[in-house]
This record gives sequence, structure tokens and C-alpha cells, in this order.
Amino acid sequence: MITEERISTFINSFDTGNTPFLNQLEQHAIKTNVPVIRPQMQSFLKLLLAMKQPEQILEVGTAIGFSALLMSEYAPTGCKVTTIEKYEKRIPLARENFRKAGKEKDITLLEGDALEILKNLDGVYDFIFMDAAKGQYIHFLPDILKLMPIGGVLVSDNVLQDGDVLESRYAVTRRDRTIHTRMREYLYQLKHNEQLRTDILPLGDGATVSVKLK
Repeated sequence: MITEERISTFINSFDTGNTPFLNQLEQHAIKTNVPVIRPQMQSFLKLLLAMKQPEQILEVGTAIGFSALLMSEYAPTGCKVTTIEKYEKRIPLARENFRKAGKEKDITLLEGDALEILKNLDGVYDFIFMDAAKGQYIHFLPDILKLMPIGGVLVSDNVLQDGDVLESRYAVTRRDRTIHTRMREYLYQLKHNEQLRTDILPLGDGATVSVKLK
């Protein structure tokens, strides 16, 4: 948790919650140790969707479908969501959750490695949400940029890694050093890419918001 727990609790106390189905799904995910986006990110996504009013959303990292359903629910009527997942055990759960929520026609789930799928997508997505393997963000970025129109928004979640990304490479455990290096490079690229305007926010476990300028 990047922000102080006391502050986060105070902010979350004002939250109006989600639909009953989303609330139920979130509680199930917590009980079964399936990662879902944190309350502050949920609220932030709703705000960004209300501001951007996207027509096409792309999500990298479906899990059991919670964030795809949240975006579909709070995006404008008619907005389509495309989401990518490669973890085979979670794909049928996500599809079942889309069915239960009546969102099969609004959400398309693409199965497989995002690196390969992104290279073959040819649509235009005015809102993209990145919430997959953190060490792959930097590899996804070139294809993500090709899929964004001018004015498109990219949101990347969990970029501060519980604060580890602030530390020296040698202060993190050996097994986490590759992810640490790649995430630092990702943040650098977002901030220095001339196509983008990016801000890094201490929201939840850290998030970035990037807008494509050219």
C-alpha cells in the first residue's frame, strides 16, 4: 500500500460502491485470493471513463473479469470492451461472469499471450487498461501505442510494486530484480516518450495515466 492506510480508509469511506453483481464478485475474489483492482482504482477508473467517454476499451489482463465488467458497466452505452488473458484456469471463470452479468455481447475475451495478440490487433482503442504481468508492460508498450488514437488514454496499474520500485536494484530480492528493472524502464519510457503525456500517481499500489498527444 503506497498511500497511508488511514488516509485510504478515509477516502474509501465515501465510495458509493458498485452494482450488486460486482460487489458480490469482488467479495468472492477476495475470499479465493484472486487479485482484483483496489477500491481507489475502481473509483478512479469510473471517473476517467466518465471524462473520456470511450467507444472501444482494451484491457490487458482479465483474471476473472472483474475490471472488464466494471469498465463495461460504467462506460457509455454501446462501448465495447476487448480483454486479453492467457491463464487457462481463469478464462472459463471470466466467461461465466460475463454471462451472469449479461455482458457477453459487450465484452470480447481473447485467449492467449498478450505479446502475440497485441501484434495482430488492428482496431483503435481510445481507452486502454494495463493490469497484467508487471515485467511485460515494457514489452507491450510499442504495440499499445500503435493501437491508441490521438487523445487515447492508457492507464497502467500496480506500477510501484508496494514501493519496491523506489529502492535500489540490489535492495530487492534477486528473483524480483528483473521486474524491478523493467518497471523502472517502463516508467521512464512513459514519461519521456514524445507521443505521450504521463503522470505517475500514488494511487493504490501506484498507477500511471498517459494521454497520446501525437
